[in-house]
Amino acid sequence: MSSDFETFKRFGVDKKAGEIIFCEFEPGDAFYLIQSGKVKIVKVIGEVEKTIDILNPGEFFGEMALLEQAPRTATALALTDVKLLEFNQQNFDILMQGNPQIVLNILKIFSKRIYDQKRRFMILKLEEIPARVADVFLMLDENSRKPEDPTDMTRTFNTTPEDIAHWAGITVSKCVEVLNSFQAQRRVEISQGKIVVKNIADFQRFVNSRRRTNT
Repeated sequence: MSSDFETFKRFGVDKKAGEIIFCEFEPGDAFYLIQSGKVKIVKVIGEVEKTIDILNPGEFFGEMALLEQAPRTATALALTDVKLLEFNQQNFDILMQGNPQIVLNILKIFSKRIYDQKRRFMILKLEEIPARVADVFLMLDENSRKPEDPTDMTRTFNTTPEDIAHWAGITVSKCVEVLNSFQAQRRVEISQGKIVVKNIADFQRFVNSRRRTNT
């Protein structure tokens, strides 16, 4: 898709590593496409700043404030030096009029991003750390191809403790501690670059019980 945006080079914005792109709660009048570099999205939950996502080239962010004309729901920081395309209401209207296929692709991305963000907030709202880790596996399972046998509750995830820790909003050491506990309980098997959940339905029951406790 990057070649489709060549005509929008004049809307380019550069940010240095560590620089704030926008802050949570401030008015939102633009969204961004990452051309190079990485962007970190963070949100304050219960007076603690949590990393919501790490975004890479080709990904959008900040779109909801523009579409809903509402304040920012998170803070965006340049994790590295980044090059961005900034779309405000005016140049987005030009894009919509001249490139309908690009707009359709953007709307599909927006739709998935809305779901992904809400799903990750659900994880972070769980108070118990083991429940968060279990819910990350449920999220990954929701986005993966299911076994042909519907009675097969075993799931294999090509992921690492670092990835799980990121989605759960915890440190890697804490994540390893929880995973080791799950392994001692024979709920998971851990190997290099792969984690096998023995019974995904068991994690579903576990998370559901903790989520009811939080409400």
